[in-house]
Amino acid sequence: MSRKCMLTGRKANNGYAISHSHRRTKKVQEANLQWKRVWWEEGNRWVRLKLSTKAIKTLNIKGLSTMAKEAGINLNHY
Repeated sequence: MSRKCMLTGRKANNGYAISHSHRRTKKVQEANLQWKRVWWEEGNRWVRLKLSTKAIKTLNIKGLSTMAKEAGINLNHY
């Protein structure tokens, strides 16, 4: 499984670590991903998803079905 949020599509960002002498080395800024069990009302069961913490906050506001529809994923497979 890739390091990508299943609902929002957030993934790693490439950047530079810049030292005091301004030497630049490449680094990867990974998304803050968590495995989360979410209750799916329509399916009447738990769904286990890999979500970013930003997606978890948005999930509490919008709801799972709405976010899954926007992301274009079928929750029957999870």
